Amino acid sequence: MKQMLKEFSVFVREQGVVGLAVGLAIGLQASNAVSALVQHFINPIVAIILQGTDLSGIQTTVDVGNTTTTFGWGSILQAVITLLATAFVVYFIVEKAGLTKADKKK
Repeated sequence: MKQMLKEFSVFVREQGVVGLAVGLAIGLQASNAVSALVQHFINPIVAIILQGTDLSGIQTTVDVGNTTTTFGWGSILQAVITLLATAFVVYFIVEKAGLTKADKKK
């Protein structure tokens, strides 16, 4: 049992598991912040440009025979904007803050 704990300790230190956990925690919070930024700042600007239309309300309805299908492409566009904003923030944090140099060489 003692040997297994020692091996686990070495694994955690050498494989960067703690750094991964910290990165995931920070990444989740950054994602929440970016989602709020997109929802409460970017989407209203887009709505102003689209003359008051909320992105999530943009839909196309298609009738085929007896079936009516609605495509909510506005929600997809909103998700893509959130993805791009998140990617930009992560890039900015990692690249511009010099975090790429923080990894130790193996």
